[in-house]
Amino acid sequence: MAEVTCVGVLTADVVGKPIDSLPGRGLLALVERMELHVGGCAANTGIGLAKLGVSTAIIGKVGRDGFGDFLASEFARFGIEVGGLARDERAATSATMVLVHGDGERSFLHHLGANATLCAADVDFARVRASKILHVAGALLMPAMDGEPTANLLREAKAAGLTTALDTAWDATGGWMQKIGPCLPYVDYFLPSLEEARMLTPGYRDPEAIARFLQDAGAGVVALKMGEAGALALDRDGALLRVPALPVNAVDALGAGDAFVAGFLAALARGQDLEACVRFACAVGACCVTALGATTGVRDYEQTRAFLAAHMDSSAQAEP
Repeated sequence: MAEVTCVGVLTADVVGKPIDSLPGRGLLALVERMELHVGGCAANTGIGLAKLGVSTAIIGKVGRDGFGDFLASEFARFGIEVGGLARDERAATSATMVLVHGDGERSFLHHLGANATLCAADVDFARVRASKILHVAGALLMPAMDGEPTANLLREAKAAGLTTALDTAWDATGGWMQKIGPCLPYVDYFLPSLEEARMLTPGYRDPEAIARFLQDAGAGVVALKMGEAGALALDRDGALLRVPALPVNAVDALGAGDAFVAGFLAALARGQDLEACVRFACAVGACCVTALGATTGVRDYEQTRAFLAAHMDSSAQAEP
C-alpha cells in the first residue's frame, strides 16, 4: 500500500502564458503557449511525491467527463493508486484557467466542480489506514469536507497511528480559521503559505508570530511557505528555523507550494529531521518553477538531492 495518501482537491489546469492583460470584450489575443496540466493541491502533491519515489495514493472526486479521464490517466501514468478516486455523476471535474504573467506570477479563474461534493463518505478510511502519512491537501476549497469533517478524518488518522499533514488553499468565502481551527489539534505538520496563514491569524503579519499563534492553536510543527523568502518552520519545542529559497530562473510559479509540500513529505517519509525536510522542500519547490505547469519541473529524488547539494556548496563558497 501507499506510504502517503493525499486527500483533497483535484483539478484540470488550462495554462496560458504569457498573459499580462485580457483582450477587450469580443476580441482575441494570442499567447505563446496554452497547455493542459494536472492541477489541484492533492494531485500536484501526489504526482510530486510519485516523481520523488514515494508510493502514493490519491483520494478525491472528479466528474465523468474528459477532464476527469485526463486526471485519472495521468495518475495512472505516474503509478499513483487511484482506487479511492470517486466519479460524480452530476458535477463536472474541477477546472482552473491559469493566467501566467510574464514574470511567472499567476492569476486564476476556478470552477469548484466535483471538489465541492467531496465528502467524508467518499473517503475510504481503510485505504487511509494502510498508509503511514495522511496529507489533506486543499483545505478551504472543499465545502462538504472543510471544518469538522476534515477534523474528524485527521483525528481518526492520528488514532490509527498515522502522521498527519494539512495544507490550505485560498478561501474566497472568508471562512478561514472557523474551518481550520477544529483541525489543528490533529495536525502533526501544518504547511500553509504565508499569505494564507496571515488570513488565518488576523492582525498578525510577522511570520514567526503567525507560526507561534498557529502552534498555540494546536498544530504540531508549523512550516510556512514564503516564496522568494524561502521557508520558516517552528518545531514542536518552539525552536525556529529559517531556510532561504534557492535561486533559479523562474518560468512559472504554478504548483510551487504543492511541490514544497511534496518535498517535505518525501523527506519526512525517509525519516529526515525537520531542517532536512524544509531544505529538501525548498529544493523541490525551486525545481518546480523552472518549467511551465504545476509538476513538470519536479525532478526525481536523486536529481533533487544533487541540485540541493550543488546550491549549498555554492552558498558555502560564497560566504566570507
